[in-house]
Amino acid sequence: MNNVHGRKQAGEMRWGIVVAIGVVLFLTVATMTVVMKKDAAPSAHNVEDGRAAALASEHSPTLGDADAAVHIVEFLDPACETCALFYPMVKQWMAEVPGQIRLSVRHIPFHKGSEYAVKVLEASREQGKYWETLETLLATQHQWTQHHTVLPDRIAPAIASVGLDMDKLMADMENFDVRARMEQDRKDAVFLKVSATPEYYVNGRPLPSFGQQQLLNLVREELAKAEPAQ
Repeated sequence: MNNVHGRKQAGEMRWGIVVAIGVVLFLTVATMTVVMKKDAAPSAHNVEDGRAAALASEHSPTLGDADAAVHIVEFLDPACETCALFYPMVKQWMAEVPGQIRLSVRHIPFHKGSEYAVKVLEASREQGKYWETLETLLATQHQWTQHHTVLPDRIAPAIASVGLDMDKLMADMENFDVRARMEQDRKDAVFLKVSATPEYYVNGRPLPSFGQQQLLNLVREELAKAEPAQ
């Protein structure tokens, strides 16, 4: 009888040890999982820093006063019809409040064949004719696109009035700097989850929803913030 009781006690003791070990292992794994998740999840501060870096646009063509109260960053596809419609509107706003709005343009070729047009734009910077080339491309978009597809052979005739050295332009299109700037725009667009053009950020703020009035409202809000208190 005593042997039976002893074996029972021994069994209960072994079971208790197994349970205790199991609890310790569970808590260890749970703790490690929490720590790993905490390390893997980017902090809000890091996300904000990354967003600011992606929108800094230091390598991008910029129009307007460097000290302007409002900085608009536009992700643009030169073959995008809506981009062609919105660009003159933003230029008009800039003219209405001189020195208060700065525009930086980023390139993201979503349309078929648009990478070629972006290369033309980037290469035109080497001759100091970026803005003339951009505005001419947008104004003549119907000449070098068909069914939302870029027809590269039609671009040179469309921008002939800009006065570019076309041989130099073609050579510069393959420059390392041109490819590097295009790649930077692509990476920043991916980070910011840009999925369509035009995409606007006003002093780092995205549009609540897309539209002319939404963009104008955001610009006005940022301009109002910069006004001196009465």
